[in-house]
Amino acid sequence: MASSNTVIREGITAGLLGAVGVAIWFLGVDLIAGQPLYTPSVLGQALLSVLGHGIQHGVLFNAAAYTVFHLLSFMFVGFLLSEIVDISRRVPQVSVGFVLFFVVFEVGFYGVAAMISQSDFIGRLAWYQIGAANLLASALMGGYMWRTHPELGPTLEHALDGSV
Repeated sequence: MASSNTVIREGITAGLLGAVGVAIWFLGVDLIAGQPLYTPSVLGQALLSVLGHGIQHGVLFNAAAYTVFHLLSFMFVGFLLSEIVDISRRVPQVSVGFVLFFVVFEVGFYGVAAMISQSDFIGRLAWYQIGAANLLASALMGGYMWRTHPELGPTLEHALDGSV
């Protein structure tokens, strides 16, 4: 069992890797489209509209608000991932459950992204751009945890072969 400091540190690192990967992806997409900060601004506007109805802010404020939310969200997800990895070292079946949950979550995520991209408010954010960012974040976070914990492969294999 890893110490709580290790779990927290690895979770924050994984979360920051995912968050930065997504931010760089959307910055690249926005620069190609000729509208830097468009994506975080639109997402920030959507976030702030949920928190405060009718309040209008500028592009930079919306982008900054979303960036804070984005970083905190990814660090939380990274912490959960780190905690699951730590638990799966002791209970290998957890790793199989996590893999199944991840696949179901990803499929659901793409469905929700496709529905959201049809709305007028976030219409210019294509579901495949959001999906690519999500895959990038998953690869960065999962790759970090895989490299940090080389025992994950044998643990997952052990859980899948039914010998647990």
